[in-house]
Amino acid sequence: MDLEGNNPIKKESWRTVLTLAYQSLGVVYGDLSTSPLYVYKSAFAEDIQHSESNEEIYGVLSFVFWTLTLIPLLKYVFIVLRADDNGEGGTFALYSLLCRHARVSSLPNCQLADEELSAYRNDEHSYNNDNDDDGDKNSRSSLKLTLEKHKILHKVLLLLALLGVCMVIGDGVLTPAISVFSAVSGLELSTSKEHHQYIEVPVACIILILLFALQHYGTHRVGFLFAPIVITWLLCISTIGLYNIVYWNPQVYRALSPYYMYKFLKKTQRGGWMSLGGILLCMTGSEAMFADLGHFSQSSIKIAFSFVVYPSLILAYMGQAAYLSMHHSLQSDYRIGFYVSVPEKLRWPVLAIAILAAVVGSQAVITGTFSIIKQCSALGCFPKVRIVHTSSKRHGQIYIPEINWILMLLCLAVTIGFRDTKRLGNASGLAVITVMVVTTCLMSLVIVLCWRKNVFLAVGFIFFFGSIEALYFSASLIKFLEGAWVPIVLSFIFMIVMYVWHYGTLKKYEHDEQNKVPINWLLDLSPNLGIVRVRGIGLIQTELVTGIPAIFSHFVTNLPAFHQVLVFLCIKSVPVPHVRSDERFLIGRIGPREYRIYRCIARYGYRDNHKDEFEFEKDLVCSIAEFIRSEKPEGKGVPENEEDEENLTVVGSFSTKRGVKLSEEEMESKEIVSTSELQKSNSLEKPRKRVRFVVPETPEIDHQAQEELHDLMEAREAGMVFILGQSYVRAKSGSSLIKKIAINYGYDFLRRNSRGPTYALSVPHASTLEVGMVYHV
Repeated sequence: MDLEGNNPIKKESWRTVLTLAYQSLGVVYGDLSTSPLYVYKSAFAEDIQHSESNEEIYGVLSFVFWTLTLIPLLKYVFIVLRADDNGEGGTFALYSLLCRHARVSSLPNCQLADEELSAYRNDEHSYNNDNDDDGDKNSRSSLKLTLEKHKILHKVLLLLALLGVCMVIGDGVLTPAISVFSAVSGLELSTSKEHHQYIEVPVACIILILLFALQHYGTHRVGFLFAPIVITWLLCISTIGLYNIVYWNPQVYRALSPYYMYKFLKKTQRGGWMSLGGILLCMTGSEAMFADLGHFSQSSIKIAFSFVVYPSLILAYMGQAAYLSMHHSLQSDYRIGFYVSVPEKLRWPVLAIAILAAVVGSQAVITGTFSIIKQCSALGCFPKVRIVHTSSKRHGQIYIPEINWILMLLCLAVTIGFRDTKRLGNASGLAVITVMVVTTCLMSLVIVLCWRKNVFLAVGFIFFFGSIEALYFSASLIKFLEGAWVPIVLSFIFMIVMYVWHYGTLKKYEHDEQNKVPINWLLDLSPNLGIVRVRGIGLIQTELVTGIPAIFSHFVTNLPAFHQVLVFLCIKSVPVPHVRSDERFLIGRIGPREYRIYRCIARYGYRDNHKDEFEFEKDLVCSIAEFIRSEKPEGKGVPENEEDEENLTVVGSFSTKRGVKLSEEEMESKEIVSTSELQKSNSLEKPRKRVRFVVPETPEIDHQAQEELHDLMEAREAGMVFILGQSYVRAKSGSSLIKKIAINYGYDFLRRNSRGPTYALSVPHASTLEVGMVYHV
């Protein structure tokens, strides 16, 4: 299975679909399935004046039923899931999809060659609509031109995507807190009202600490338990719900009529409207269906929700409503939570299962937070962080230590600070509904630009679902002082961090672009100027895709020597989820063949896993060798016009090409073996794998190419040196105060505390050379 290509599952058998549907229950629906723990308690938290009639209870149930039906089922399952980005989902998937259909990308070093990637061609085939009339084409073209023409709209679109990301991070703080706290709230039934909070908070904090402390082990060892736990929980709440319906109030099904929503709002008025902030929690976790799409498939997620999760949740909510409709005295008591509707003999087993389900749901949210931060970092919108892959077999299971401990501290802070479901619910509700509003806005653009549908269809989509979400959003926002301020403050802080990093990175690239050295300068360097070539490969890191970075001229000016093989390396992200391994590298030559100077552009998608130092070095050298082998004899070098992108050639990984071989077997007579490697093979230690070139004696490779391959091999055996630019960015004189603060303090602090390039993390210090420069932007 190629995890670097497109979504590996295209045409699944029914067995595969059902297997994925089963697995998705443990990964995708843990958060959504635990919502019955706190929805009714949040909805009836002091906003509704209780009475002896059932209108309030039926009204809340009616709102829950139609909310679950319209948002998770209709919007996400039947519409949003179709807007996948080559099998991937989430806020940034929608943003990258728009970036490919309109030139609104925030990535500065985009190339026309990127549009030849398979992911771009898949878009054209997937969304090709030959039945467009002229009116649709004109309206779509007008919208596209408007977005591309006004740079301010690029920033608005980026800020909208970042807002969604920040709220997802906020949800990663609040969801574990409210899920675990609500699960352990069952302890209140065995203690007095005065003492139960002194038990709940410590127990919840201990569970949360254990949950975050075990993140670095990954979930692949216990992941097989997630689906059974969630299935057991869904079976438990649906069975109890069915029992309560039959035993207490079989007529509760009448509340499914939307008429009860009208009666509820008419009677409760402002209190009923404010209670919507608690009711919306019934759809928390719905965004996970879209965000986790890359790990499963549309069919599996649709089947799991439509036939298992949705019916179970409806039965659970109906059962709670049936019980409460016959126990009005409980409505004014603190015991209105989920556990009061559980038969007394089953409360302890249900409590244990609820805690396990809450942990599973929290785990999925935390992992999703790690994943979306990785995507933001890849697209230049978040500082570089250490990403640990916890499983070598399962794609996407990652752990980010710094983010994990930040989430844990914030999660413990809100749990200890609030200590009740009401304020935790208010905070979580605003984060959930904001992400949904962002998805609705981006989806309306996808419908026009990507799906090539009528503009009126997009307007209808945003008007229908946007109106529902706006109602819930207003009900959440009005509770700003009662807990809803938390996601706003968290989002504001993360938004500043992300935008300052993006702004500083963009300004640094613009400075590089404006101060790059013409290629002719490099070609004019000669031994007469005192420049000498030393053995080995010099790998110069740069963000530029054309020209020579100023950092290199600074290096040569102070140290007039560089390596016999020089490679200008640019590792860039493109707005696609995955780049196929046979499209990874763009290789070009700078100058005549005898100069041995190359440009290499390594392209990664926002969900691709970057390789470690040895793997990357191996692929890089082998790709250059393949470029040399396959280059046409008439290739003379680079044209003077740099806009020609230096005639770069797409070269796949070494394992897919001829001319390069990696083997642990004995070398044959035609293979080139280094003395150092033969010595290693005779030692007691296991020899390290080396790159070995096979140079066939065939007419395919001319004499010059064979000689160049020999030089590359000799340089590789002499060693590779990574020349890394250590730039110190400062705001130039005359800049505004805000810019000086953002660049001199904000960006500089983030740069000093962020990680270096992934491929350079494990490079020995003896092989690394840092060149410092001060940039005035």
